[in-house]
Amino acid sequence: MSRDFPPVKFLILGAFLLMLGGCAAQGDPQLREQRPFFQAELETDTHGRKNWLDRLIEADPGKLNVAMASDYQQHPPATIAVMPFCDKGSGNFMVNKIPITFRPRDQQDAWAWTDAQRLRRAVAGYLAQREFTVINPIAVDAVLKSRGIDNMTKLRAASPLEIGKLLGADALVYGEVNNYEGYYFGIVSAYQVGISTWMLSTHDGETLMRETGSRYSVDVSPAFSPEDMLINSAMTLLDFRDVTLARAEDEVSRELVLSIPVSNGLKQQMADAAINRANAIEAEEQEADLTPTLRRAIGQRNDNLALFTPVSFADSSHRAK
Repeated sequence: MSRDFPPVKFLILGAFLLMLGGCAAQGDPQLREQRPFFQAELETDTHGRKNWLDRLIEADPGKLNVAMASDYQQHPPATIAVMPFCDKGSGNFMVNKIPITFRPRDQQDAWAWTDAQRLRRAVAGYLAQREFTVINPIAVDAVLKSRGIDNMTKLRAASPLEIGKLLGADALVYGEVNNYEGYYFGIVSAYQVGISTWMLSTHDGETLMRETGSRYSVDVSPAFSPEDMLINSAMTLLDFRDVTLARAEDEVSRELVLSIPVSNGLKQQMADAAINRANAIEAEEQEADLTPTLRRAIGQRNDNLALFTPVSFADSSHRAK
């Protein structure tokens, strides 16, 4: 006759099996350090990008519009310089399109530069994670400043071919900050960050890429009573924090860069160039290490030859006299 296990015994048995499974999954810690490098990365084209479900859950109506040159893959830029971005806003902090700060002109200029630089650095950072070599913005700014290019009007007028030659870049990325503001409606608060970027070739001036995008960082706190409405309104107001704004900056920059197609040919070129450089350095080091030994060997050989060099008849006659 079969005998049923009490529920408690089932729980104990299940916990024991889970524990064994967990122990087996842990494995030998030393083996983890032997895991091979250089594996194929997974989900690189989707990680960090919002899909329709993410936008629905986070109430984010933002979108991206991307246009790439049809021949981009034939000549992708290896070295990129990100130009200073221009902030098209007022330089005041806006909530619901209404300024809530009234800064003097110099502070407006400083804040506009600050906002634009935040987006510029974010874009440059994500480009640097790709197959591109990105020139440090400090170096870019130094060259532009030394040439008197200190605003967007002058930057637009300057030849991208000439700037590319001065910086040693294959392409220049320009950008404008279209949206950098907050929204507040009681139980809903949001930051909107939007930028437009375009990439120009420094070899022929061709537009390689043009993108426009925005992202919302939204906090929604539903309320079902006046008390909830009051409390949740205060809580959503607290979402107007700098860290929330930084997340929106990071998100829109990341998704814009992710939308640029990956060039496997450029990856291979970078790998080949790095290997060739490493091989050349090793060859130089080996040559430097062998040079003293070769010199000593050649010197010793010359000394040996001098000892055993036969004296000519003429020399012997001369010394006999």
